[in-house]
Amino acid sequence: MNTTLDKFKFKNKFKLLSTLNHSIHPINSITQYTQSTQNMSYYFTEEHEMFRSSLRAFLQKEVVPYIDEWEENRRIPKSIWKKMGDMGFLGLAYPTDYGGMELDFFYDVVFCEEIAKVFSGGFMITQLVVQYMSGPYILKYGSEKLKQKYLPGIISGELISCIGITEPGAGSDVQNIQTTAIREGDYYVVNGSKTFITNAVYGDFIVTVVKTDPDAGPAGVSLLVIDRNTEGVSATKLKKLGWHASDTAELAFDNVKVPIENLVGEEGQGFYYLMGGLQLERLVGAIGGFAACESALEYTLQYMSERSAFGRPINKFQVLRHRIAQLASEIEATKQFVLYCCRLNNDGKYAVKESSMAKLLATELSDKVMYQCLQFFGGYGYMEEFKIARMFRDSRIGTIGGGTSEIMREIIAKMVIDDVSYNSAASGSATTGQKNNISNHKHDNNMSFEAILSGVEAKASAVPALGKTLKINMGDQCIYIDGTGDANTISQEDNDADCTLNVSQEDFMAMTSGELNPMSAVMSGKVKIDGDMGVAMKLQSLFG
Repeated sequence: MNTTLDKFKFKNKFKLLSTLNHSIHPINSITQYTQSTQNMSYYFTEEHEMFRSSLRAFLQKEVVPYIDEWEENRRIPKSIWKKMGDMGFLGLAYPTDYGGMELDFFYDVVFCEEIAKVFSGGFMITQLVVQYMSGPYILKYGSEKLKQKYLPGIISGELISCIGITEPGAGSDVQNIQTTAIREGDYYVVNGSKTFITNAVYGDFIVTVVKTDPDAGPAGVSLLVIDRNTEGVSATKLKKLGWHASDTAELAFDNVKVPIENLVGEEGQGFYYLMGGLQLERLVGAIGGFAACESALEYTLQYMSERSAFGRPINKFQVLRHRIAQLASEIEATKQFVLYCCRLNNDGKYAVKESSMAKLLATELSDKVMYQCLQFFGGYGYMEEFKIARMFRDSRIGTIGGGTSEIMREIIAKMVIDDVSYNSAASGSATTGQKNNISNHKHDNNMSFEAILSGVEAKASAVPALGKTLKINMGDQCIYIDGTGDANTISQEDNDADCTLNVSQEDFMAMTSGELNPMSAVMSGKVKIDGDMGVAMKLQSLFG
């Protein structure tokens, strides 16, 4: 195109891109661009769409022509990430102090949509892991030293990171991981293994989930940054069904010495950090899901317009047209819900239910769309030279990674059926670090213990017998619940119990009043549990 796009400003603070090379053709003319942006959506501004055009043009020139080669080689050259960093496409929401842009989340939405449309899930997932699944833990909870060391590199494209959670015996069940990090002087000594880790072969560092206190359950989980080239770290690349352009590997840690300064946030808080970070991971997975659906449908419609049977294009057959109409409707409905969830995230909402729903719906729909689109191609859909075959393979991991569909359904069921709520915890102490603080309950600390005891007795008498004994230890005072008989009986005896809850009087009052969800209290560390976890699981019915 003869007319180039000048540098344009984001947030009226600074500029993102240099003048586009005239050989990149995102549009045929400025007039065409203006027409394409006249109907801005509810979520995207003109600046968002200018960013989309620039990113799409870059991908069409620098990525799409080489995807088949990278898929065949099962490796993406690192140079492409450096190019993306140079163009300002990485670190969109990260602070300018580290080279980022501090843009709103909908620039990230555009980024996720467009990299999902290059016909390679392997290309897409590589940067999703860096920008949204590993980097944010350092940004939110890491020391300034860690931020300065790692964030500029992932924003410039010079560093590739990964998140090490899953193990051979633990996936979504994070608190049962077995990899240990035992403190010895100024180092942690790490031993264990991880599996199914994206970017683990050619990545530069791993945000690793470890047990710093193997006997403390979720309160013993921490995050460590481990450099990939550290002595004792080894990786074995895995062969997999899809995502061939990315590397996925098993990691082994054999007496790996990690400086204590590589601890992310506080020791013992890793589980709670993860519970917050997984919402973003699931949300970007949902964006990639609906965007891949759109790409597959567009690719399929092009084929259907060119393929003829019985003397006419197959897009004229009613049964196929109606299937397309159904898929298009489901894609659009899912897209709009995911974008609504993106707005919640952009506004700082801790939307566990909505993000779980978005991930469930978008990834399940992606499988359906790829399956039916491949069917439209007939025998050609089974051939590797047609992109739909790769999209079919790549889509399958969506309902597994980042929490399976079964896990998503259980989270949603707990919230919809059991009335469980998941709240973000205090900044720096747990889950997301958002401003809404679940411990900020205002109560009269001089409230009589007798009144508390009376309230517990009323609640305990209204529910079935626990079947075990439970002690609520509030420091100077305790409440003993004996549920071994036909009903729960209450006393102030300081006896041994099957399960003991250690909690402050203020937080206990918040639980009994309904202001503090018992599950959230446990996850945020406000309630410490000793003994039978089965008894503790009945807290919701006792205090709900």
